[in-house]
Amino acid sequence: MKPSSRILVCLLAVVALSVPRVSAQWMFMKSDGDTLLQQGIQYIYNVQFDKAIAKFKEVKSLYPDHPAGYFLDAMVEWWRLNINRRTREYDAAFLQKIETVLNVCDKQLENDPKNITGLFFKGGALGFRARFHAVRESMINAANDGKEAFDILMECKKIAPGNHDIMLGTGIYNYFAVALPEKYPLLKPVMVFFPGGDKFLGILQLQAAARKARYAYVEAEVVLFQVYYDFEKDPRKAMEYAGELFRRYPDNPYFHKAYGRCAVQLGPIDSMEVVWRDVLNRFFDKRFGYDNLTAREALYYIGLARMRKNDYEMALKYLYKCDEACRALDEDPSGFMIKTNLLIGQIYDLQGKRDLAVKQYDKVLAWSDNNGSHAEAQRYRQQPYR
Repeated sequence: MKPSSRILVCLLAVVALSVPRVSAQWMFMKSDGDTLLQQGIQYIYNVQFDKAIAKFKEVKSLYPDHPAGYFLDAMVEWWRLNINRRTREYDAAFLQKIETVLNVCDKQLENDPKNITGLFFKGGALGFRARFHAVRESMINAANDGKEAFDILMECKKIAPGNHDIMLGTGIYNYFAVALPEKYPLLKPVMVFFPGGDKFLGILQLQAAARKARYAYVEAEVVLFQVYYDFEKDPRKAMEYAGELFRRYPDNPYFHKAYGRCAVQLGPIDSMEVVWRDVLNRFFDKRFGYDNLTAREALYYIGLARMRKNDYEMALKYLYKCDEACRALDEDPSGFMIKTNLLIGQIYDLQGKRDLAVKQYDKVLAWSDNNGSHAEAQRYRQQPYR
């Protein structure tokens, strides 16, 4: 499947993110269960998974016929595999737990097809399973689950259009229904078959969810970081969300890296380097989620920081370590590998080692073009980097 089609599948899947959290505002669950859910959710985001599972086990014991505890128990496995996407260690447990959620929901929907709790949690389970299939590139399965989850979200929107939790899903759809075709024009003909979006309204809905939603506020903040960092290209706004997420959940490697990426763009250099050295140290300490991919990224940014401080020899040490990691992790030259070797060439130019710099640029030109890497390498080959 083409990248643009894969992105559309992910859009259909991701709009269901808010569905399970919305349902909690209508579900028949006393404050004891709700308190346990809230505690467990916090544990999930701070990757304290055993503690989260214990909380959700209590919920399932108190409310064995309610899907909330089962769904959030499945989210533990989702975050495990989402943080470590190159391992399939958690796939089977995730799929089994999602199937349990669907079975519990279907029992509620057998007697009442409009049961709000059953609909919301079923939509959420299908949405996350669609995202799983998209990650594993099983696109037909992802599209089927994503479309069903999308239809459920539209039904939920009719039931409670002003609910702040459901605004996560509607905000995601409104923003990305416009932003994705803008970035990937091949999607424009496909999006004709879906309702129109509104980027400005989508951001407002996401911001409302981040401020006022009871269960969806963290996911809304995550999406707002992605919106501002990847699409709006506004690192200052992105840093507002990345910084707050990392402050609240300091053990989550996803939030740690988000904060670090914003620091790279905003500076100062010392702060940027401190963040990525912390990331690398956590890799050496074998902290959960700080894997080889994360270490490679840290090596690159520490090398970049040393380069910006004119410490060229130390920069080269980190960048050559990054290059080694790239070769171990990927069969073909990755974007990181290409950027690393361009940077090495630039450092050699700054050191006056023109022959070594040219060899680096020729190496990049021999690989596939990646985001204009050929034009950049050719430019520096013709005129030394300064």
